[in-house]
Amino acid sequence: MMYDVAIVGFGPTGAVLAGLLGQQGLRVWVCDQAIEVYEKPRAIALDHEIMRVFQQLGLLEALTPFVEPFTNSEFYGVDGQLIKCMSAVEPPYPMTFSPSMVFSQPNFERVLRQRVQNLPSVQVNLGTRVLGLQPINEVGSEVEVTLTVAQTDGAEHHGQMGELHQVQARYVVGCDGASSLVRQSVGIELEDLDFDEPWLVVDVLVNEQGLAKLPKVSVQYCEPERPSTYLIVTRNHRRWELSINPGEDPKQVATPEGTWKLLSRWLQPHEGTLWRQASYRFHALVAERFHSGRVFLAGDAAHQQPPFLGQGMCQGVRDAVNLSWKLGAVLNGQASTALLDTYSQERKAHVKELTSRIKGIGQLVGERNLDKARDRDRRLLAECGGVVKPMPRQNVQPALAYGCLDPAASAGTGTLFPQAWLKQLRMDDLWGCGWRVLLSADASADFARLLAQPAYSWIKTKKLGVEDAIEADGVMAAWLQAHSCHAALVRPDHYVFGTSSTATQLHVQLEHLSRNMA
Repeated sequence: MMYDVAIVGFGPTGAVLAGLLGQQGLRVWVCDQAIEVYEKPRAIALDHEIMRVFQQLGLLEALTPFVEPFTNSEFYGVDGQLIKCMSAVEPPYPMTFSPSMVFSQPNFERVLRQRVQNLPSVQVNLGTRVLGLQPINEVGSEVEVTLTVAQTDGAEHHGQMGELHQVQARYVVGCDGASSLVRQSVGIELEDLDFDEPWLVVDVLVNEQGLAKLPKVSVQYCEPERPSTYLIVTRNHRRWELSINPGEDPKQVATPEGTWKLLSRWLQPHEGTLWRQASYRFHALVAERFHSGRVFLAGDAAHQQPPFLGQGMCQGVRDAVNLSWKLGAVLNGQASTALLDTYSQERKAHVKELTSRIKGIGQLVGERNLDKARDRDRRLLAECGGVVKPMPRQNVQPALAYGCLDPAASAGTGTLFPQAWLKQLRMDDLWGCGWRVLLSADASADFARLLAQPAYSWIKTKKLGVEDAIEADGVMAAWLQAHSCHAALVRPDHYVFGTSSTATQLHVQLEHLSRNMA
């Protein structure tokens, strides 16, 4: 059987990609070497953009028990003074969800996997290892990608292998982690973004006695002797990220004895149970390109970043969403393969810019020189006049800068368009997630006449204040007003292609979009 897309890796990135492609009716083959979900937490944070993706997958009700709002993050300097605070934006929330959240990954992944496995056009193969990939095989007018795979016993690295067989697909996506076989198979190298530090990550299930003494918000300890992070996760789950000092053995500090010694500032062994402790090198790496021919990379296979803003899993999901609508458009005959080139353009630039900002947070927290740390504290306090005001985490998110976007870079281009409450329903549940134009309530009739042309019948048009476009909190109206426009042309992934104040300006954007899709 010829599949439309073969996905290697069934972690969060691969599962989201398989789900979004399967919802479009595409024939998807996805595999993972492991049979079961990894039972310990790795990712713990997500944001409202990512929850909007899970909404699209129909998972909100099932995931709600495993998600909680994230607390503020307070940064404390050398002398224990508050020097910075990161928070969520105030209601009304721009996506209808709490902007920053924490979650229980094992439970979360089980729900996600079950949803994907129930899609009729998706074939899930667990306990399956990919051994090789031949990316260029001409078969008539089609170019196939052939995977050589084997069933295993599901062991993490060296499971017993069974009979070899081949899988053929029009496209392959490697979601197979930092040591990606797919990436290596097509010869894509990683670019070093100059961040490499050893840290210990500790997850603890804390009892009531321990919870009573711990901070009530998440904390960044910006202390040169040992920069550290304390994170409030779901229920009684708490995480510490502790920098490993020069001369310390990463293996020793990751033993129960070594870990409890480092946690003694906050907690004693009788006040919690170690759930997971592991020493890591926090890296900043990005693939030199995100695709080669018909082979694509997503998630950790394409990039790795330090965890200071909890964006690791979020970045992989953004990859999956960006690639899914473009693959769908190409495979369904709605766009040429040239559209797929914009995946690498958009995602690599976004990853590099966000990683740069994450590195900045990491360097702020991790300053080891005492004099420089004191200068940092003085500078931050001077900038806020001595009164620390919370800064929304969402302000750190960059916009898309290149790719399938308005080349004139109109106001708001490349940013996320909000989701409103409409008739007690979330906007996407009412309207869907295709191409759409949102018009302000006072937009001229010229916009409607333009969009009524047969050439634009594939673009949904909604005018605020009319029929099913009456919003409860005014978030879309406020967005259009803030960007001084009457129309926003929005992509299937909710990123803004462009904005316009006149129908003529929108017509130019639509013509450019048509060339992008041709």
